[in-house]
Amino acid sequence: MTDGPYQPESIHLESSLGYYLTKARNVLVERTDRAVAHLGLTTQQIGVILLLSSGRAATPFELSRAMSYDSGSMTRMLDRLEKKGLIARSRSDTDRRVVKLGLTAQGQHAASQLPGIGADVLNEQLRGFSDTDLATLIDLLGRFIANGIDSGNGAGGCGAEITCDEDASGSSIPGDEQ
Repeated sequence: MTDGPYQPESIHLESSLGYYLTKARNVLVERTDRAVAHLGLTTQQIGVILLLSSGRAATPFELSRAMSYDSGSMTRMLDRLEKKGLIARSRSDTDRRVVKLGLTAQGQHAASQLPGIGADVLNEQLRGFSDTDLATLIDLLGRFIANGIDSGNGAGGCGAEITCDEDASGSSIPGDEQ
């Protein structure tokens, strides 16, 4: 027997926390995708733009690590963003093996719009929530994430590079469809 609120013989999809977390994530991703479509971005690509814009990452390796992407997935995402004219790649002056990344003028313009778009999306999704409700939700999810981190698996994407607040905004959600 497992210790906790769920027992194998009585767990059902409709009552599973995993179901609701996945459903909530999917709803937020869909809403965010619609909100950033005019920028030529997807929810998955927002993390790259924000990390480059903030200076928290400057290479494909740093982005992969911060966003928990494998190098192949990150390369494909960067190819798409470069093709869209949002990022530019260049070689490091000190080590030609290192690829440096930067935002183009179009990428900087998109980055400047993302905080407002993110606030609008989250505010719409949180319609009807009180400040206390939001604080409780963030506290509970933070504790839920910490339980995964405490067990040594580092799950949740809330490492030193990306805070849980950024993860909750949808910016470090794996996968890239466009």
